[in-house]
Amino acid sequence: MKKHMIHRILFFIFSIVVFICCNSGKHPERPVQLRGETFGTYYVVSYYCADRKEFDTEIDSLLYGFNNSMSYYVENSVLSKINRNDTDIMDDYFRVLLKRSLDIYEKTDGAFDVTVTPLVNAWGFGHENRKDMTQSKVDSIIEFVGSDMVSIDSNRVLKQDPRIQFDFNAIAKGYASDLVGSLLESKGITSYFVDIGGDIIVGDVKPDDSPWRIAIERPAKKHDAPQEYDHIVELDNRAVATSGSYRQYLEIDGQKYSHTIDPKTGYPVKNNLLSVTVFANDCLTADAYATAFMVMGKEKAGKFVDKRDDLDAIFIFSKNLKDFGVVATEGLDLKEI
Repeated sequence: MKKHMIHRILFFIFSIVVFICCNSGKHPERPVQLRGETFGTYYVVSYYCADRKEFDTEIDSLLYGFNNSMSYYVENSVLSKINRNDTDIMDDYFRVLLKRSLDIYEKTDGAFDVTVTPLVNAWGFGHENRKDMTQSKVDSIIEFVGSDMVSIDSNRVLKQDPRIQFDFNAIAKGYASDLVGSLLESKGITSYFVDIGGDIIVGDVKPDDSPWRIAIERPAKKHDAPQEYDHIVELDNRAVATSGSYRQYLEIDGQKYSHTIDPKTGYPVKNNLLSVTVFANDCLTADAYATAFMVMGKEKAGKFVDKRDDLDAIFIFSKNLKDFGVVATEGLDLKEI
């Protein structure tokens, strides 16, 4: 699965707490933390369970199956086969991701588009070396970019142009986090924290009634600079994902190009957004809209969020060459560290 965006945009903070059983005769819920690697990045899962049972085997199995279905790098994955036109039959993972992607494409007026893959590759942000991106080259590729040329017929995906390719990089990690959260809930776990490469979903508050705390990264001046944090947000039963341009970019002749491609122009986006952190009821939604908002820009994205009861966002934007600003929607209690 394409994972050049392997740097953390979000980081979680756990308090070290000694938990005491509040109900006599009851076993206290105790913390369990699991770590691993998946999709070319990390995962961290933390939850509270009375018997401290570990579900690492089930989680690894779920993520392994998901990767084998949706990975761009697995030759016989469902995604790879559909991209090569070897089949048009979707599995459940592909169907969910494509259906949601087409819906968000429509809602964002094309700002979120999972068929932008050929442009991402051509600019050197994907699976291929960068090409000489002249206007004629961009025009030749953009002919077969557009989710409006894709439809679903039962379990089949229909392309109007066989050159159309999919890459769910901007939505798959979020969905995987949701799947792990659902797995934990099926085991009776309600207080949990799932982080897959910075795409996070949390369940109920901790047993001591404290919320999960998410730290928001300060934009770095260089792509490999150490992470620093200015703000935190406290959450329960919420998901969060971030898209940013200050760590993932291409520098050509001294000019920086964002890794986020505008599907309408075929070029890297040009706006003053450094990062967007989106809060939603599920991580798939947060993940997708974080990318869409980077394309839309601060003003348009801000108006979009204001009309949605289910979304909140933090916009970090450059004010000039040295300073940046932070704007959060009213539904968020953004605390300084």
